[in-house]
Amino acid sequence: MIGSGCSDMTVLDPKGPVGESQRDLIVFSIIMMLFIVAVVMVALTYILVKFRERPDRGDKDYDPDHEGNTKLEIIWTVVPLIIVTALSVPTVITIFQLEEPPESSSDKEPLVVHATAADWKWFFSYPEQDIETVNYLHIPTDRAIEFRLSSADSMASLWIPALGGQKYNMAGMETKLYLQADEAGTYQGRNSNFTGTGFAEQTFDVHAEPAEEFESWVEETQQNAPELTQSEYDKLLAPGLLEEMEFSSTHLEYVDHGEMDGSDYLIERHQEAFEELPHLEGGRGVGDE
Repeated sequence: MIGSGCSDMTVLDPKGPVGESQRDLIVFSIIMMLFIVAVVMVALTYILVKFRERPDRGDKDYDPDHEGNTKLEIIWTVVPLIIVTALSVPTVITIFQLEEPPESSSDKEPLVVHATAADWKWFFSYPEQDIETVNYLHIPTDRAIEFRLSSADSMASLWIPALGGQKYNMAGMETKLYLQADEAGTYQGRNSNFTGTGFAEQTFDVHAEPAEEFESWVEETQQNAPELTQSEYDKLLAPGLLEEMEFSSTHLEYVDHGEMDGSDYLIERHQEAFEELPHLEGGRGVGDE
């Protein structure tokens, strides 16, 4: 199944426990708000009908005097507090729950995947398997995935609508996002934070499959994919779109963009490239006539 976000209500048909928790919170909030709207509309209709101008009233105007009415003041203070509390408690509980791996797979260690955004592509590094992919990834079903998010340049946001909500990728720091797929399938992911020209095409496919198939894919990639050299990685980082690729090593050997010094990597590489250019002497390039 390929989901495309809110356009076909993918977020309301999740394929994992994280998405289910967020879906339940969304549905609860909608029901609460619809109930409040219904109460307000019923009250408004009652007031409009009961206190409308009509012949049997004569010239008598409706002139209520509620100043100092303790009962009313308690009602319009307590009711909003109840509403806010009813919405806040499950929201806070869900937020804290999502900061940990899903309980349904607590018997397995989460699979660690470093998700690095760059204009305008995604690098997925598997440190335990020592492989890396570009613009696609494979994950096992019924096992938590611990995404370690960072960016090589502009701030992005990783979002896989069918599995859960988004979280930001930033240069020089690392954020974590736990997701899990309970059903095998292909799900679409994307950058949900505008980053310029190639933003709309910064997408990727998530192939969720049984553990045995995932291990087979890992072994095949380890054996057949080329190694990712630092010079090749530097070329891939240049702004632009890329096709799907895979490597039998990871860029984590050279840089971790989730660390403070990782945010200066592009500047350092550009500086090195600049220093290799002919220096100018007296306004002319070395070797000029």
